[in-house]
Amino acid sequence: MSVNTLMSALLTHQPDNALFLNTPDGFALEYGPLRKRVAQTAAHLQAVGVKPGDRVLCQIAKSPEGLLLYLATVAAGAVFVPLNTGYTGAEIDYFLGDADPTLLVLDETTEAARCVAERRGVHVATPIELTASGPEAFPVARGGADLAAILYTSGTTGRSKGAMLTHDNLLSNAQVLRDLWQFTQDDSLLHALPIFHTHGLFVATNIMLLAGGRMVFLPSFDIDAVAGHLPECTAMMGVPTFYTRMLGDPRFTRKALAHMRVFVSGSAPLLAESHAGFKARTGHAILERYGMTETNMITSNPYDGDRRAGTVGHPLPGVEMRITAPDAQGIGVVEVKGPNVTPGYWRNTEKTAESFTEDGWFITGDLGQLDADGYLSIVGRQKDLVISGGFNVYPKEVEVEIDALPGVVESAVYGLPDPDLGEVVAAAIVLKADGAMDVASLGAALSDKLARFKIPRRVRVLPELPRNTMGKVQKAQLRAEG
Repeated sequence: MSVNTLMSALLTHQPDNALFLNTPDGFALEYGPLRKRVAQTAAHLQAVGVKPGDRVLCQIAKSPEGLLLYLATVAAGAVFVPLNTGYTGAEIDYFLGDADPTLLVLDETTEAARCVAERRGVHVATPIELTASGPEAFPVARGGADLAAILYTSGTTGRSKGAMLTHDNLLSNAQVLRDLWQFTQDDSLLHALPIFHTHGLFVATNIMLLAGGRMVFLPSFDIDAVAGHLPECTAMMGVPTFYTRMLGDPRFTRKALAHMRVFVSGSAPLLAESHAGFKARTGHAILERYGMTETNMITSNPYDGDRRAGTVGHPLPGVEMRITAPDAQGIGVVEVKGPNVTPGYWRNTEKTAESFTEDGWFITGDLGQLDADGYLSIVGRQKDLVISGGFNVYPKEVEVEIDALPGVVESAVYGLPDPDLGEVVAAAIVLKADGAMDVASLGAALSDKLARFKIPRRVRVLPELPRNTMGKVQKAQLRAEG
């Protein structure tokens, strides 16, 4: 692909007067002003010392300025590194050390992270400062293999790892999904996802920019706001939690949603009963797809065709997938190859080498099974990663914090099924004599150490943790016992 492909594709071809984005508070932005504001923001980034290849670390609330910052960072030739807004100052300190950014972008209220950045000598700015009007900068030429973003993802061992995503990774995936899901300039997408991970930032945003469509940009998923704005939309992307909550609200009927073209679900497994219930209530079969931070999207149920509950469909055009070492039921590890796949992890050659086979396939760590028609079902994970409400939770990181609390001997953290969030974080804890622990006290003890979504919602106090003959904690047993 030619230089500066991603920004050229996303920002060049749409009519200036076409509406790109609007918010419930009345903010509206057309494509022409969008291009100008991206160029102005790129100039601000260059003025504070951001050079091609530099990392721009961001922990900011969802806003139009956040989208401008993403686009301007890539236009300036730099690497966009968004962080979950729930991370604490201690967690931000780790990301600052690992990403080694030139700039940290924070909202005014993020004082803990600001103090950490200042201690490390990293320049700090706000989104409002960087997106103000001013001189414009032309996009910096970049090649398809150059980095556009780093997204930190939890695993099951070690600290969070930075998955590197190139211009080609992002653009190839957006082009395929735009065409596969038939997005055009006539579409209006209800966007209630956060913009610090792949689903909300890259899948939703990049597709709509390529299609020349519009986004109704909600700060978060609010059931009343969704009900109020869906009548002006044709499409919605969400996590399973969105759809289970819509099923619990009588306003989302077949008649109310008759105008909608497509509902897409991802980031966590959608329960088959949720799929069936939504179709029965609204007449819409949710289109479920499967992806990872490291791979962008891998598979999708068909737009035209049978969207099968409990499956994530077929590999996307241009993406290869295989199931390795299948058991008697055909269940094995999902491995993928294609233009969507990360080149590796930021400054972590060891983990990069571990994540690819000798013949170049990326090892997802997910266990999958193909039916007779080639539809993929994800049946579990090799490791114990918990996905709660679409967010990854790394058990060991939580266990380390629990084990450090006074009165705790040891702990085991695992996921339990939940109809709303997909999974919730649970903890089994062994206490010293006369100790006590419950959800409330554990939450209070961890509130300044871990993001809220990582804090266990279910707590069991046990005399000892179940172990096998090799001494390994049996988390499968804990999950079975609840």
